Amino acid sequence: MIRTDALDQLPVRTAVPALERALDDRGVAVLCAPPGTGKTTLVPLVLAGLAGGGPVRRVVVAEPRRIAARAAARRMAWLIGERAGGRVGFTVRGERVVGRDTAVEVVTTGVLLQRLQRDQELAGVDAVIIDECHERHLDADTVAAFLLDVREAIRPDLRLVAASATTDAQGWARLLGDAPVVEAEGVSHPVEVVWAPPAAPVRPPHGMRVDPALLTHVAATVRRALAERDGDVLCFLPGVGEIGRVAGQLAGVAAEVLQVHGRAPAAVQDAVLAGSSGEGRRVVLATSVAESSLTVPGVRVVVDSGLAREPRTDHARGLSALTTVRASQAAGRQRAGRAGREAPGAVYRCWAQAEDGRLARFPSPEIKVADLAAFALQAACWGDPDASGLALLDPPPAGAMSAAREVLTAVGAVDAEGRVTGRGTRMSRLGLHPRLARALLDGAAGVGGRRAAEVVALLSEEPPREYGDDLAAALRAARRGGDGYAGRWRQEVRRLSSFVADAGGGSGPDDAAVGLVAALAFPERVARARGEGAFLMASGTGAELREGSGLRSAPWLAVAVADRPAHSASARVRLAAVIDEDTARAAAGHLRFAGEEVHWAGGDVVARRVERLGAVELSVRPLKQPAPGLVREALVEGLRREGLGLLRWTRETGQLRERLAFLHRELGEPWPDVSRGALLERTEQWLEPELSRARRRSDLARIDAGQALRRLLPWATGEAVRLDELAPERIEVPSGSRIRVEYGGAQPVLAVKLQELFGLRETPRVAGVPVLVHLLSPAGRPAAVTADLASFWQDGYRAVRAELRGRYPKHPWPEDPTTVEATRFTKRARR
Repeated sequence: MIRTDALDQLPVRTAVPALERALDDRGVAVLCAPPGTGKTTLVPLVLAGLAGGGPVRRVVVAEPRRIAARAAARRMAWLIGERAGGRVGFTVRGERVVGRDTAVEVVTTGVLLQRLQRDQELAGVDAVIIDECHERHLDADTVAAFLLDVREAIRPDLRLVAASATTDAQGWARLLGDAPVVEAEGVSHPVEVVWAPPAAPVRPPHGMRVDPALLTHVAATVRRALAERDGDVLCFLPGVGEIGRVAGQLAGVAAEVLQVHGRAPAAVQDAVLAGSSGEGRRVVLATSVAESSLTVPGVRVVVDSGLAREPRTDHARGLSALTTVRASQAAGRQRAGRAGREAPGAVYRCWAQAEDGRLARFPSPEIKVADLAAFALQAACWGDPDASGLALLDPPPAGAMSAAREVLTAVGAVDAEGRVTGRGTRMSRLGLHPRLARALLDGAAGVGGRRAAEVVALLSEEPPREYGDDLAAALRAARRGGDGYAGRWRQEVRRLSSFVADAGGGSGPDDAAVGLVAALAFPERVARARGEGAFLMASGTGAELREGSGLRSAPWLAVAVADRPAHSASARVRLAAVIDEDTARAAAGHLRFAGEEVHWAGGDVVARRVERLGAVELSVRPLKQPAPGLVREALVEGLRREGLGLLRWTRETGQLRERLAFLHRELGEPWPDVSRGALLERTEQWLEPELSRARRRSDLARIDAGQALRRLLPWATGEAVRLDELAPERIEVPSGSRIRVEYGGAQPVLAVKLQELFGLRETPRVAGVPVLVHLLSPAGRPAAVTADLASFWQDGYRAVRAELRGRYPKHPWPEDPTTVEATRFTKRARR
């Protein structure tokens, strides 16, 4: 029996007619409806003809998370008086609850991606709703791009709705071809904001780490909220670990403490979403899954830690992981709104009001920060390897796509031109990251399909911390475990085992099998010990194990999970398996290099014959007769690193370089650029033949830089002979002295005693540029600086004369210095 009363109470019902008109006219629409209005439940039922009449159509609803997909399907089934699996069903990875009569199917965006790759036409589907598109998950962005392709090329009749829980819907409207935006008004009750920052400063999050002091404060704030307010409390925390720690600190509170996250058992999720039984209050500790995808009944208070988790990829080190960040302003609004769904409520924000305006407005789009290997494989399978033809709100960063293509090429998923291979197509259908797909397919041949599936299932969802950091031990714990993780692991093992044959290779020890599969998944992370729990990965990044880890004595590791703490040069290993060198060679064979290696290291040329896996050296022998060309490259590398000071420079040579730099700056060609970068680019023009004859650092020190620099003078044009005319080393002043000109600054400088310039009315020039005259006292100390002598004699000289003639009475200080003879002597010496 259809629950008409419940359907009629959903605020989105008033927007349904406008949505249907938009779809009839354009086939696309953006539905903007606040959380709790029923956009996820009523709209699919109406479009499918299961509520409100109309012909029955098949509607697919794409949700970003499994928990949301299951919850939405069960809620819709309840609204039409059925159980999930009838006219409303759901499909998530490893679980499919649908029937012959299913008209509304709720799927995760990942499942829909797989379905589109197998059946681009989506035969039998009349409409697709992409729910929570404002969250900007990568799979949702990709699904939207593929569906727009399908509509344009083969299914113009396919209806497409982008459903957003925020009013920032214009970007999606433009992407869908200026689609109509239909807005639904929510029933929102007032929510009081209580600013509740910690009393003492806490350390900002970095990596996965959250300051324990903040978690203690969040727990205290939950206790405060329970004391000050009525109703259930919903507390937002960044991850499963933080939820567990806060739950431990809430022991003894007068409320039932529940935990909601993607890994929570289905029974717990169902209990939270069903609401309170009325026998007591509840505290629901949740990750961001509860921001907009789920409705938690009974909540009147929200406690917001202000933290969230986002993916980050360090392409240079080959590390990908979730990282803890400050939640955006948009997330803060969504979280606060949970307190006002059913009645007036309050939100306790665990940060200062002054900090709020400095938070990011929206969360980072996943396409900008995530590892793009899986996305690149999807694009290649779709026939657009560089994703340039896909309609995306944000284009994928070029660097991330380049790194993704390198991974796909290494695992054999794409060819040299980026086109998908048959192996890549098979990988894309496994529902795994390409690295894990490679480990499953190649590992099955070595250790058997079942064991390969077991290890890959461990790698696809990181085991709980209590399983430890030894991957082989974690496998044994999962096999005997009775917790929620072990249950999900077994389900995933069954799914993955169906893709690979379990023939051969399955009789060896578990530890070796685990190590091989992990190394196949992450070949850049095979790591060799370098003492005291420290390792060097093939990627070149250091890795360290925690104190007390049983893996510290291993000679080699396959690192499965690692993150790099802020300001640390080494990664912190969180999950790894012991391997031997043969396994490392087998898994990371594409990283093997064997040959002559000549480079600059430790301040000199190092020549050796080396074999290595990436940055890990396997064997090294000295090379007695290295190729001259390689030696020359190493010497140039040394000059780049340590500077041209490796050559022999005299004062005259340094001044010659400054003179040439001055002429190049003032006159340009043909006077050469003698900057460091220019000289290093033109070594063959000025450092030969000496550079090619050199073999080591000491040989560089014997090269006369002055003689070499003169090779760059414009001899061919005849201008070289004008060097002393245009930029003379010295200038003769009226006293007869020849004074050195310094060219190292922005303007040539002539430092000369004031009395030696008597009678000189105009400032000397070099290459047409007036020199900057530093007028010195008889003791050689600066008295004045001028680039205009005539003005100085007229205006500045009197003050200098008044100040210095009493101090230096033995030297001439005429009233009119332009009419007397210059001198470098005292008055008595002149007589």
